[in-house]
Parts: sequence; C-alpha cells; structure tokens
Amino acid sequence: MASNQTDNVSCGVDSIFDVSSSDFPTGPDDIENAFSLEKFKKKMKLDIVSMSQDEMEFDLVGVDASYANALRRILIAEVPTMAIESCMIYKNTSLMHDEVLAHRLGLVPIKADPRQFDFVGDLEEFNDTNHIEFKLEVKCTKNPNAHKESADPEELYLHSNVTTADLEWIPKGDQKEKYGDIRPVHEDILLIKLRPGQEINIRMYCVKGIGKDHAKWSPVGTASYRLHPHIELKKQFTGEQAKRLQACFAPGVIELVKGEAKVSNTRACTMSREVHRHDEFRDFVSLQRRRNHFIFSVESIGCYPSASDLVSCAFNCLNEKIDFLMLTVNEKANEGGEDDNEEEES
Repeated sequence: MASNQTDNVSCGVDSIFDVSSSDFPTGPDDIENAFSLEKFKKKMKLDIVSMSQDEMEFDLVGVDASYANALRRILIAEVPTMAIESCMIYKNTSLMHDEVLAHRLGLVPIKADPRQFDFVGDLEEFNDTNHIEFKLEVKCTKNPNAHKESADPEELYLHSNVTTADLEWIPKGDQKEKYGDIRPVHEDILLIKLRPGQEINIRMYCVKGIGKDHAKWSPVGTASYRLHPHIELKKQFTGEQAKRLQACFAPGVIELVKGEAKVSNTRACTMSREVHRHDEFRDFVSLQRRRNHFIFSVESIGCYPSASDLVSCAFNCLNEKIDFLMLTVNEKANEGGEDDNEEEES
C-alpha cells in the first residue's frame, strides 16, 4: 500500500521530489500546521540500534530535519572535551619546529571526563578543577645491544619513535583520587621521530573547551544522519527478473521468497538508484526516504566513558539552549509589557 506522499522524499531518476519541510518539529503530517507539545511527545521516539563503547547507531523518529541537524551540530561543536591548549617547550632539538609539535600535541585525544572539570575563565588561574598537566621528556640514544648489520632504526636507537605512550600525567592536588587514571585515549599515536642526541622536554596543559572554538575539542570522529529508506514494488517480480532486481540493490535489501522478489531490509539500502537505469524496473519500483525518520551514526574519539554518554550530553546541551531561549523570550515579553504600561500612564 502506498504511503502518504508528504511523509516521504521521493528519489527520481536524476532528481529528488517532495523535499519541502514543515515549520514545526512534529513532522510533515501535522495537518493543523501548528505545534502541539502533546503530539510531539507521542510521536517522537529514540530507538537504539547498536551501541559499543565508541560507536552508537540510533533512530530518531517523529521530528523535523531542523531538530535532527541541531543535534548533529551540537555533537560536533558544542559538547566539551579536554585537550592540550598550551605547551611550555623547555628543549626541542628535533627536526620538527616547536609550533608544529605543539599543534600535533593539541590534537591528541585525552581520556578525561570533561563533566568533572570546569571551564577556565579569561582571567582565572589554573587550579585542580580546571586543568590537567602532562610532561614529555624523551632523549634518543644509540642501542648498545643492536646487531651490527641491522638497518632498522627501531633496533639501532632507543626512544627513536616518540608516541603518546610517552606522555606522563602529573596529578595536581587530589586529582588522582578524584579522577582516577587520566591518559591519552590511544597510546600508539606517533608524535615525532628522533635520532641519537636529539631530546624533547615539554610541559603541556589541558583545559576544557568545545569544537566550535577549535576542532581539537570536538568529541566525535563522525556524527551524521540519513533518512530511512522506503522501497515499494508496484508489481510482482519473479524468476530471472527478480534476480536482476535483487542485484540492483545492496545485499539484504531484496530477498527472493519462493522465487518472488520481496523488500526485506530497507535500512541496508544505499539509495544508489541503480534500479532506475533499467527500463524494466524504472516505472515499477518507488524509491523514497522517510522524512521524519533519521538514522544517526555517532563515532566517539574516546574522551567520554561511552558513546551513549556523549549523546546524552548533546541532548542536555540542546535542552539548555531551549531553556535559555524560553527565558530570553519571557524576559523580552515582560519588558514589552512594562513599556506599554508606562506609555498608558504617561
């Protein structure tokens, strides 16, 4: 049975149709064209499809694209993390310039829960609650036990490869008791290569920030969404024709049931529109996307304990923005009412 056209975005041969959206976050099928909180609560739902420590996929249903895109942008740019902001370079005799090395250090993801730390004010000094300190002290020397005929630098030299495993956390005050073990997320990130006689001595200071200020504070590697595919077969396809139809889609999308093609897993469809290249299928297969059904994919870089914590923080940030907007609107409305009263009295 064909679904309501306004619920879906149609994918044609070389264009997309029915892309107009609603001004209200309840979705396109709100024929009253007005926002209702009760309807929004009933329609909106979040279904977790898969979740691991660093990745999460979930379905956000019953909202407009503006709501989904706001969540995506918050995940990328407004959920805070801890990152190296300043470096005190006491010695660097390597071939890498100081500013390049400092930039590389700043991009190292730090395994520290930012919810336990405070932002540093403009004129505020560092303390136990608003910063983390690391040190990097490495000197490359020749390996006296290396084989004479070896040509491998990792065997000929000691500490030739400086990685994030060489970063040492310096707890301040009671940070060790409060925060546990703080370290880089990955300990195998190559920072720089040294040769005998070259040495590095650096102090690094991590502070809390957001990706809107610099990408090093962004907590995600990927935060994206796509509309859920919807496929309709307008006629029966059997035999060899069904097999050819199945080959037009990604594996699992079309299944053959007793020789007849049936839509199975639309979620796996990549919307390549390969089916539209064939005259025998073009007018009998409808490719659409659910307008208010978003498939979210979030990949954390590991700063938060889990990807679910990251998504939860994004929703909290969105709620704070809404609360601030409501507060501002109410204040402006009250100011306008007071001005009207003053004019009437005068």
